Amino acid sequence: MPENRKSQVVTQGVQRTPNRAMLRAVGFGDQDFVKPIVGLANGHSTITPCNMGLNTLAERAEAGLRAAGAMPQTFGTITISDGISMGTEGMKYSLVSRDVIADAIETVCAGQSMDGVLAIGGCDKNMPGAMIAIARLNIPAIFVYGGTIKPGHLDGRDLTVVSAFEAVGQYSAGRIGDAELQAVERHACPGAGSCGGMYTANTMSSAFEAMGMSLMYSSTMAAEDAEKADSAEKSGYVLVEAIRQQILPRQILTRKAFENAIAVIMAVGGSTNSVLHLLAIADAAGVALTLDDFETIRAKVPVLCDLKPSGRYVATNLHKAGGIPQVMKMLLVNGLLHGDALTITGQTIAQLLIDLPETPPTGQDVIRPWKDPVYAQGHLAILRGNLASEGAVAKITGVKIPKITGPARVFESEEQCLNAILQGKIEAGDIVVVRYEGPKGGPGMREMLAPTSAIIGAGLGDTVGLITDGRFSGGTYGMVVGHVAPEAAVGGTIALVEEGDSITIDAHSRTLELHVSDQVLAQRRAAWVPLQPRYTRGVLAKYAKLVSSSSLGAVTDRIEF
Repeated sequence: MPENRKSQVVTQGVQRTPNRAMLRAVGFGDQDFVKPIVGLANGHSTITPCNMGLNTLAERAEAGLRAAGAMPQTFGTITISDGISMGTEGMKYSLVSRDVIADAIETVCAGQSMDGVLAIGGCDKNMPGAMIAIARLNIPAIFVYGGTIKPGHLDGRDLTVVSAFEAVGQYSAGRIGDAELQAVERHACPGAGSCGGMYTANTMSSAFEAMGMSLMYSSTMAAEDAEKADSAEKSGYVLVEAIRQQILPRQILTRKAFENAIAVIMAVGGSTNSVLHLLAIADAAGVALTLDDFETIRAKVPVLCDLKPSGRYVATNLHKAGGIPQVMKMLLVNGLLHGDALTITGQTIAQLLIDLPETPPTGQDVIRPWKDPVYAQGHLAILRGNLASEGAVAKITGVKIPKITGPARVFESEEQCLNAILQGKIEAGDIVVVRYEGPKGGPGMREMLAPTSAIIGAGLGDTVGLITDGRFSGGTYGMVVGHVAPEAAVGGTIALVEEGDSITIDAHSRTLELHVSDQVLAQRRAAWVPLQPRYTRGVLAKYAKLVSSSSLGAVTDRIEF
C-alpha cells in the first residue's frame, strides 16, 4: 500500500471520522478502509460511437479492481466527437478538450487522494488527455482503450468515417451521385468504437501499448468484441498489483518509452496528431522531447503496415495479423525498440514479446515483411523553412509528387477554404494556405479534414498542396502540411503570405519555403496588425491566453511567473 494512503488510514481516528462517514455512504465497510482507493475515470458518452460502449468496460474494470482488493471510485470525464464537430465552429473545442480531460482527472485524483487511476477513453483526445493527467499525478495508472469500430461495407469495399467526408468532395465534383453519397453515409459507421483506420484514436492507443501503459493487444481490439471487455477487467487486476509494487507512471514514461512509441507510430503509419500529443505528454512527464526526435526516428524506421487512410486496411485487420505486439517484435529484433523499457505489468517490453515470432504471419499483407516494407522510411516528417522556423508536420509517404511549387491561395479560416474548394475555385498546382487556425488563433487548432477530403474527392489530391497552422485529422493524406509554427496569430510568417506568392513544399528536403525576399517580408511584418481575439470569455478565451506553440505540444500549463 502506498505511503500516503497508509498515513491517512492510521491517522483517521476521531479527526477523520467525517471522511470515513462520507466513504461509508458510498459503500465502504470497516474492512475497506485499508484497501487502495482507485479512481476509475470513465469517458462514457452517447454523443459519439467512440465512447458509447465505455460503460460496459467500466463495469468490467470495476469488477477486476474489486476482485483484486481495491476500492474503485468511478467518475466521469468529457469527450468531444471530432467526427461530428469536424468542419464546424465546434471543432475549436476538440484540442481544448484534451486539456479539460487532463485537468479533470488530475483534479479528482489529487483532490480525493486516490492511490491509483484507471482511465477509459475512446475518442481522439481521451487518450492524450488521460495520459497528461497520469504523468502529472504520478500515481500507479493504466489506460483502457474503448476499442476500434468495425469497418462499414458497401459494394465490396471497407468504409470508415473518412469515406463519408471524401464522398462529399466526390459529390461536389460531380464524380458520384446523390444515391451513392447517401449510401456511403448510411454504411460508413456500423456501430460502437473509434474511427477504424490508423487515425488519431487508434494511433494513440497503439502508442500507449508501445509505451507500456496499456495491456498488450488491447489497442487494436474491436469495441464490440468480448476480448475488449475481458482486457478491461484484466487491466484492473494489473493496476492493483502495480499499486502494491508502486510502479509509477514516470518510471514507465521515460525517454525510451517515448522513442518506442514514435517508432511504432512510424511503423504503422499513424496520425500527425501523435506528434502534438506525445510532445504534450512528455512535457507533463518531465521528459525532454522535441520535433527533431521524430525526424531522427523517422529516418530509421520503415512503414510496415498497409493501413488507412493512405493504405488498404483498418485496425481490425491489423489485430488479426498480430497487432501492435507483432510490429513491436519486428522493431525489437532489428534494433529499433528499447526492450528494457518497463511496462505497467512490472515486466519489460522484451519480456512481454519473448514468445512472439520475429516475422509476420504468412497469408496476410497487412503487416509487411521487414525486407519488403510499404515505405523504407517513416511517413511523419518535420518540415522547416522561412514559413515554419519552429517546424511543421507532414505525412510525406505515398505522395506522387513530392515537391510542388505554386501560387498561394490564402484563406483566413477553414470555412473560407472549404467553400472555395466546393465551388471549384482551387486548381491543380495551387498551394492552399489556411491560417489563423492555430492554437491561439483559432483558437483550438481545428483539424482540416473537410477541406483535405474535399480536395481528395475532387481528384486534386496529388496536385494541390495545403499548409495550415491548424491540424489535420488522422484520416487526412495528400500533400498537406500542418502545425506550422509560429502560427499566424503570433505573427508567424504564415500571417504575411499574400495571394499569388510562390510557395514550395518539398518532402524530400523537408522544407517549406515562401519565395519572398527578406526585405519584403520585413515590410509586411511592420505593417501586420494582429487580429482581435475571436473569443473574450469562456473556455476558448482561457485556452487562447494560456496555450503554448504547437511546436511544444500546445500545452496549457507552461505558465510563466
